[in-house]
Amino acid sequence: MKHNFCPNCASPLVLAENAGRERLVCSKPCGYVFYDNPLPVVGAIVEYDNDTVVLVQSIGWPAEWYGLVTGFLEKGEEPADAVLREVKEEIGLDAEIVEFLGIYTFYQRNEVIFTYHVHAKGDIVLDTTELQAYKVTPIPELRPWPFGTGPALKQWLAKRKA
Repeated sequence: MKHNFCPNCASPLVLAENAGRERLVCSKPCGYVFYDNPLPVVGAIVEYDNDTVVLVQSIGWPAEWYGLVTGFLEKGEEPADAVLREVKEEIGLDAEIVEFLGIYTFYQRNEVIFTYHVHAKGDIVLDTTELQAYKVTPIPELRPWPFGTGPALKQWLAKRKA
């Protein structure tokens, strides 16, 4: 997100060193600093029907792109609760957490992703306001991608083989 003006006094923001980094700061002495902190996101490896994983495709993604169920952590929400909410909202499944996998940095989108392995059951009902498709993929056919939730999937697959 590009900010041009201070939200406190409406003066232009300028690049300046602050706490050892170059940041946008207010050009007037009001003290505002734009830190551009990463957004907290949750992600789920949704294991479904034993030995398959549900992958989803967000609206606007190319036809060959699929990823894990993800969503933003909301104010006052625990990451574990958020991931179960996102699975229910996006694909209509009731899920239970198997394990917390870790926190992964998605630099390209300025996000940190709290990733979980969940088991889910029920009938998949796609939220068509956010997603355009899904596929249920046998675990041996999963191919991790190099960014976002891909590293979590890669580590999860390696752990399963160990």
